Amino acid sequence: MAQLYYRYGAMNSGKSIEILKVAYNYEEQNKKVALFTSGMDDREEIGKIASRIGMNRDATVINQDTNIFEAVKNIEDKISCVLIDEAQFLTKEHVYQLARICDDLDIPVMAFGLKNDFRNDLFEGSKYLLLLAEKIEEMKTICWFCGKKATMNMRIAEGKPVRQGDQIQIGGNESYYPVCRKHYFNPPLDSEGKIINE
Repeated sequence: MAQLYYRYGAMNSGKSIEILKVAYNYEEQNKKVALFTSGMDDREEIGKIASRIGMNRDATVINQDTNIFEAVKNIEDKISCVLIDEAQFLTKEHVYQLARICDDLDIPVMAFGLKNDFRNDLFEGSKYLLLLAEKIEEMKTICWFCGKKATMNMRIAEGKPVRQGDQIQIGGNESYYPVCRKHYFNPPLDSEGKIINE
């Protein structure tokens, strides 16, 4: 029976490079994969899964009204695995569609994304993946400041930590740091409240 996998991690934990690696491994064995990514992620270009080390692939865009189940069902080729990047941006309905792909089409689904936002709240997609996935795995990275395991994402604006605002703001290292709990609550700051990067 196919299963729903959720692999989550803080910023910079290698989620996108991992999804590209998984796709490559399937395709090396002549097995087809279906790649999807959120239409919200426009850091490179919409419809691209791109890693920080420069690798990228085209992917089908998921928008609010996308029915992922129907999209996969209508693919003519036999699909061995469905791979989802930026899974935190999925809606509750999207996650239930992923479960149906496993249960009704017997195709495994691997979703990769953040668990929590910069306010330390769960994203909608993450919440329902944590509820429905059979396999949940944390992808680890280190804190920007100390080298301990990073479990949170700190938003930065004008060199200062940001604790309020819209949940979704697309960005990379210029906007977010992966941090441990200690440095999420107590980052090293100068007298003006700006982050000290040593």
